[in-house]
Amino acid sequence: MRILFIGDIVGKAGRKAIHEVLERVVTEHGVDFTIANGENAAGGMGITPPIALEILDDGVDVITTGNHVWAKKEIISFLDEESRLLRPANYPAGVPGRGAGLFRIGNEEKIGVLNLEGRVFMKHLDCPFRVGEKEIEKLRQETPTVIIDFHAEATSEKVAMGWFMNGKASAVLGTHTHVQTSDEKILNRGTAYITDVGMTGPLDSVIGIRKEVALERLLTQIPWKFDVATEDIKLQGVVVEVDSKTGKATNINRIRVSLNEWN
Repeated sequence: MRILFIGDIVGKAGRKAIHEVLERVVTEHGVDFTIANGENAAGGMGITPPIALEILDDGVDVITTGNHVWAKKEIISFLDEESRLLRPANYPAGVPGRGAGLFRIGNEEKIGVLNLEGRVFMKHLDCPFRVGEKEIEKLRQETPTVIIDFHAEATSEKVAMGWFMNGKASAVLGTHTHVQTSDEKILNRGTAYITDVGMTGPLDSVIGIRKEVALERLLTQIPWKFDVATEDIKLQGVVVEVDSKTGKATNINRIRVSLNEWN
């Protein structure tokens, strides 16, 4: 089974990448199931119901999110309505939406997807390790194949999650920092790991935001409105190959596709 995990979709540029190249990427890599982090798909922060449906219609099977999922208020009720849109599982009880889901690949196989959010340099949520462990147990009752999107700031926390879930999850894939790392590996108990899968959007930017705006914010400390860049659009992510009988990963490859290469 080959699973494509796409890094944080940023704004209209990121959605353009999904619309224009996803189908060909799926075909080229023989992908069976596609997951994408979409928490920044609406103007660089948040996601709306129409945008979520647009991404799903373009071929993404499940959308994960993170700390910016609440930025657009109209998404809150939609989180309860759309099972293919996840928010981090370690938010308090009673929060709208779901943090994990079980999905079918064709008529035979199932895949579990779990969304978790880190706590280092971020919000003080429930422990992602403890919550993740409980959610993994539930999902593994139905399938050995479970993919975790760990949306976190600190590299150390992400690495720790990889080792904590080693042998329990098929993959622990980091999101949030928008910078693709080169540490992809298969851990010794069969879990694929990467600290950050990268960003799908404009790389001629500061993690998706126009350079001029980002620099002005840093130099003046005035919270200018985020303005998503438009140039050097790329789709970034990883393709993970999993043995569907054991749930163990056998391969992980980074991908980095430029729109210019396909047009």
